[in-house]
Amino acid sequence: MSRETINFICTSFPGAEVSDPWGGGHDAWKIGGKMFASIGATTSGVAVKTDSVETSAMLIEMGVGTKAPYFHRSWILLPWDMEPGELRERLLQSYRLVRQGLPKKHQAELPDFPSG
Repeated sequence: MSRETINFICTSFPGAEVSDPWGGGHDAWKIGGKMFASIGATTSGVAVKTDSVETSAMLIEMGVGTKAPYFHRSWILLPWDMEPGELRERLLQSYRLVRQGLPKKHQAELPDFPSG
């Protein structure tokens, strides 16, 4: 995996937008102004949001990823060498989690996306 692969996957999510809010070559993927994935300028993977601190801890314990530096404990850093299908699924879960947390009015203004 690479930054380009992550960006390609995230581009496919309806309403997803990328920015570099901190400067220096970071990619922060957002939906409705809320971040669901982040690639640091020099990190060896992509940070994604999980549904809880417990889920993040479990995934770290299972060896799926590591603690995402500078993020809340509910975020996990997924490595570049992750299997492509699993990586896409983890990005999609983070995207859906953040999208579902947006106010209903804002969700209604976004492009359609299956909730399944």
